[in-house]
Amino acid sequence: MPMNVMDNAKNKRLLATERGEPERSAGEPNAVANNLAAAAGPLPDPEVLAKSRRRRFTPAYKARIVEEAMACTGSGQIGALLRREGLYSSALTLWRRQYQSGALQGLKDDKRGRKRTRDARDQELERLGREIERLNKKLSQAELIIDIQKKVAAILGNPIETPSNNEGSL
Repeated sequence: MPMNVMDNAKNKRLLATERGEPERSAGEPNAVANNLAAAAGPLPDPEVLAKSRRRRFTPAYKARIVEEAMACTGSGQIGALLRREGLYSSALTLWRRQYQSGALQGLKDDKRGRKRTRDARDQELERLGREIERLNKKLSQAELIIDIQKKVAAILGNPIETPSNNEGSL
C-alpha cells in the first residue's frame, strides 16, 4: 500500500475519533443519515406561533367523521381514522352523541359556555326588578337626607315647609 493512501486513512480515523464518532467500516461518517435526511425532503418550518389557535370543526366535517367511524368494522380502524385526522377519542364520543341526538342539528351548536335556558322576557323582568330595587334604595336614602335637613332647619329656627303643609293651608 502506498504511503499516501495509508496516511489519508489514518487521518480520517483520527478526525473521526476527535469528533467523538465511532469508527465506521466503510464510507464517510454519517453518510447514511445524511442521505436519508436529503431523501426525506424539505425540513418543516421550525417557527412556533406566538399564540396557538383553537381548532374549529364544521358540522358537516363532524358528521362525515362520525359516519366514517360507524363504517369502521375491523380492529384498529377507528384508531387509524383518529390518527389520520389528528383527533382524540373523546371528541368522537361527543360528536357521536350529538349525531344521535339529531344528526346535523345536534352538531350545529358549537358555541362554548353555558347554553341559554331562560326566555328573553324573563331576563327583562329580572333586570327591571333589580332596577326598581336600586331606585327604591336610592329614594329611601334621599328621604332620610331630607328628613335630617328638616330637623336641622327646625333646630336653627328656619323650618322648611313640605308639600303636605302647603296643601293644608289652602
